[in-house]
Amino acid sequence: MAVLLGFLAVVVACYLFIYYGVFRGARISSPLKLNGKTVIVTGSNTGIGKATALELANRGARVILACRNKEKAEAAVFDIRRESGNAQVVFMHLDLASLKSVRSFVETFLTSEPRLDILINNAAHMGPGHTEDGFGMAFGVNHLGHFLLTNLLLERMQQCGPGRIVNVGAFLHRLGNIDFSLVASKKDLVPAQSAWQNVLAYCNSKLCNVLFTRELANRLEGSRVTCYSLHPGVINTELCRNMSWWQQFLLTPFAKIFFMDPEGGSQCTLYCALQEGIEPLSRRDFSNCALQQVGRKGRDDALAKKLWEVSDRLTGLSS
Repeated sequence: MAVLLGFLAVVVACYLFIYYGVFRGARISSPLKLNGKTVIVTGSNTGIGKATALELANRGARVILACRNKEKAEAAVFDIRRESGNAQVVFMHLDLASLKSVRSFVETFLTSEPRLDILINNAAHMGPGHTEDGFGMAFGVNHLGHFLLTNLLLERMQQCGPGRIVNVGAFLHRLGNIDFSLVASKKDLVPAQSAWQNVLAYCNSKLCNVLFTRELANRLEGSRVTCYSLHPGVINTELCRNMSWWQQFLLTPFAKIFFMDPEGGSQCTLYCALQEGIEPLSRRDFSNCALQQVGRKGRDDALAKKLWEVSDRLTGLSS
């Protein structure tokens, strides 16, 4: 019995060390208030997006939940208003899998909202399918939709400055690769759609997020708008809802035991959006509320510039 109890004690100690030391992560300590500020959070009807929106509402911001699913978004608005006591939380429809929807969202926003101080590109997709415009879903939603959205909102942000753009990436960008011949021929970052290829497409799209942040910061140098990318941690969210049933079956028990909850997973996003004094670190990547070095391809300025040019053409931004 003593041996069994000792073994259980070691298991519990290891679990606590892993959970609190590795997965749980640091917490933002900034007391910054956001009264009079307006923030957009994409994909904020659930997961870390919703947790991020709640904290911003707690700090007094006007928070725009930019989401595809109206029913879930309106439920999230109700929850956030109730928990924060902030009535300045509203839903605006945005489907990042449709460039037409992105343009419609921006038109509605610019007509109805006089300012934009923080843009948080949080929404992400992992799974099969194609966007309305024929792009692979991960490429279209995670990168191209946010690329167009950000660029169409830049002028308003520069008018209101100082402003911040926060792109939620992932450590998995280190496994990413961008094959522009595939993009040209298949409008996708992978040659086919299978369980493994869908994971690769996600990794590749996260590399796009890092490179987009890098080139955007280069173009914004000297302005009052800064931008950052980040790895939010290992989070138990609905991101994998589009994976096959057997993959979800294998992942779910581990995720519930070890992964951070959405509130914990929102901390690095909030750090990049709110922390005072990090403006000189624009274009950099963060993890666990601290600087991290991105992978080699994520530091390639030539690759970042080419991705921008290709994305500009594919989204019709300059036309």
